[in-house]
Amino acid sequence: MNPDTDLQRRCENALELLITHRGNPAAAVESVLADAPSCVVAHCLRAALIVRDDNAEARSTLAASVAAIEALCPDGDDPARRHAAAARAWLEGDSALAVERYDAIVIDWPRDILALAHALDFRLGRRRAMRDRIARVLPHWNAAAPGYASVLAMYAFGLEENGQYRRAEKVARRALALAPGLPAAIHVIAHVMEMRGRARRGLEFLAATESAWIEGTGFSVHLAWHRALFHLDANDVKAALAVYDTQIATAPASLSVLADASALLWRLQLRNTDVSERWRRLADRWEMQTLASARPFYVAHAMMAFAAAGRVGAAARVFEALPHIDTAAVLPLLPEEALAAPLCQALLAFTRRDYAACIEWLAKVRHIAHRCGGSLAQCDLIHLTFTEAAFRARMARLARALVAERTAKKPASPLNRLLRLRLEPRPALA
Repeated sequence: MNPDTDLQRRCENALELLITHRGNPAAAVESVLADAPSCVVAHCLRAALIVRDDNAEARSTLAASVAAIEALCPDGDDPARRHAAAARAWLEGDSALAVERYDAIVIDWPRDILALAHALDFRLGRRRAMRDRIARVLPHWNAAAPGYASVLAMYAFGLEENGQYRRAEKVARRALALAPGLPAAIHVIAHVMEMRGRARRGLEFLAATESAWIEGTGFSVHLAWHRALFHLDANDVKAALAVYDTQIATAPASLSVLADASALLWRLQLRNTDVSERWRRLADRWEMQTLASARPFYVAHAMMAFAAAGRVGAAARVFEALPHIDTAAVLPLLPEEALAAPLCQALLAFTRRDYAACIEWLAKVRHIAHRCGGSLAQCDLIHLTFTEAAFRARMARLARALVAERTAKKPASPLNRLLRLRLEPRPALA
């Protein structure tokens, strides 16, 4: 086989792994670069992976690839050079500029799947951009184009995060028809069912597709988390705990895995479930992570574990490292940073049973809670905490208002029905 042909095939394989969230695309890219250090495509793939995964620990590796692309492609208009410019913006801490540069690439090359910047939009809370950037390029794609199903899955997720649930499910199922078992499309349908309160249907769907996502995909742990949320919504705490113990707590530690673990245990704690020993083990795992350059989204989830496990020192160290921003002057591009410190204060107050203080802190950032740096389903943890704190603080009017708000969004949710029952006055004893 021609060496150049083999190199192209290996790069195409790495790209396939990257866009389908299967296997180990980083290992595939590093294998190419080990054999061909001057392969520009491989350097672009490496840069895209690091930026997509928000991998702060790989900054030096990214810097090396950016420098290599700049040296190998002196023409500033070369697509690879423009990829390097976008990655450099992220490297320098300007994610908004990185998105702007990736956006300019797809205007000129709509079939450049590496430049769609879907993950950056997601982390910046730019839900409309998640949907609309993909919509702009869709006319240039068709079912014969490699990666089309993955592009459809991106579009479907953007639709879901903008509340267009019926269309999101339709597009995601189209992606599954083209690429059966595509984890990203399965993920979208799980989100649709979560947001519409269809817990039983969600459990059935994840069971039917389990062989496609349970192992060796970028969604393996996160879809297990969705499964646990469906169990919780159906008021089956025992099943949710079983998912945590077998599919989440045992997974190799990464910030995203640990965040899913914290988010699930916190929801269980809100249901008065004793998970104290699980919190202790999870806090141990969080303490082994480097949080200095982590996104506030992950830091807040670490705080959940430290606060719930009583790790006062660890919680204090995390809090001191957080950005403290005046929430009255929040810039549109900084909701995650602005939310982090008040949310961490609220979490600490909740674990101290100071529910009035928890409410006070969350009330300051309610207007940006939907832009927490995660999905709408992930951000819902803030509203759940607010609602439970209102119940425990005996603020009946606030609790009633918050439950009404939840019910309007998800009238079919069994959990919301349980919350409504808690609002009913108890009959007086005879």
